[in-house]
Amino acid sequence: MSVLVTGATGFVGTTLVRKLLAAGEPTIRCFVRPASNVATLDALQGQYPDQRLEIFTGNLAVTEDARRAAAGATTIYHLAAGMRGAPAELFLNTVVTSRHLLDAVVQTRPQRIVLVSSFALYGVANVHPGHVVTESTPLEPHPERRDPYSHAKHRQEKLFWEYQRAHDLPLVVLRPGVIYGPGGPALSSRIGLTLPGLFLHLGGNNPLPLSFVDNCADAIILAGRGAGPDGEIYNVHDDDLPTCAAFLRRYRHEVERLRVLHIPSSLLNGLSRLSEMYSEYSQGQMPAVLTPYRTAATWKPTRFDNSKLKRLGWRQAVSTAEGMQRTFQYLHAQRLAERAAKAA
Repeated sequence: MSVLVTGATGFVGTTLVRKLLAAGEPTIRCFVRPASNVATLDALQGQYPDQRLEIFTGNLAVTEDARRAAAGATTIYHLAAGMRGAPAELFLNTVVTSRHLLDAVVQTRPQRIVLVSSFALYGVANVHPGHVVTESTPLEPHPERRDPYSHAKHRQEKLFWEYQRAHDLPLVVLRPGVIYGPGGPALSSRIGLTLPGLFLHLGGNNPLPLSFVDNCADAIILAGRGAGPDGEIYNVHDDDLPTCAAFLRRYRHEVERLRVLHIPSSLLNGLSRLSEMYSEYSQGQMPAVLTPYRTAATWKPTRFDNSKLKRLGWRQAVSTAEGMQRTFQYLHAQRLAERAAKAA
């Protein structure tokens, strides 16, 4: 009897494993790729010697590896997904791997499957500004028009629901917002885009749906331990959300003095149209970094609601103020270390 965590060496995965150990989970199977750095997992095992942390090395793109990983697991936390790379690579590491895992769990029949999905699935390009994103907000109708990551995650979740309906799987889906914290990404694309020597601030004063990594892991464990019925979806984000502008302002003050170009929404819409037109004129030789659709889907001002997750029993353990402080302190120390390494 054990739990299986895929993507166990990732930013959220290592935090989830730590939280599971702290909660007394006796046996945790960590699915990792052959080239993964397992030093953090080894250190966690040393901190909890009375519990078993099983490092399972394999590749979910291999059917047999998926089958062996799922064997005997009573709860499966599926975090593994491609984060970057070419569209075909993202599809392989997100969708194909998920299909192999689902084929395996159809046979093993775990008690609960938790898929960590994404806010990127919501279709907000055509909603009114200020729309409140809830679990009933329609999904993105044209994920291929946003970006490869959103497209792959959209197809992944769709696949899970197809298997759930066909095989009556005990599935729960969590859709986190912007997961952040020490060790995670610095600035979300919801705030803007990083160019060489310049940051384009595109998010204006839009609310930023932050989820501190520890709080996100708490929500994942709550769902995995049987709270709430099967077949449910929960948005995951913290309370007291800052605006994109406020987060960026603190980042510049506490981490590094970025060169920032603030792009108002009216100008952003015009630039998006020009970018798309030039891409079409070049017959795709110059891909459109910005398009009107992607701009509306990513940087339209929307609000967010986590009341359904709270009704499940989740409470924010790390405040937004504390989470931001921890994150900025980590990032500042990281930047100092990078400068020292360059100077050496």
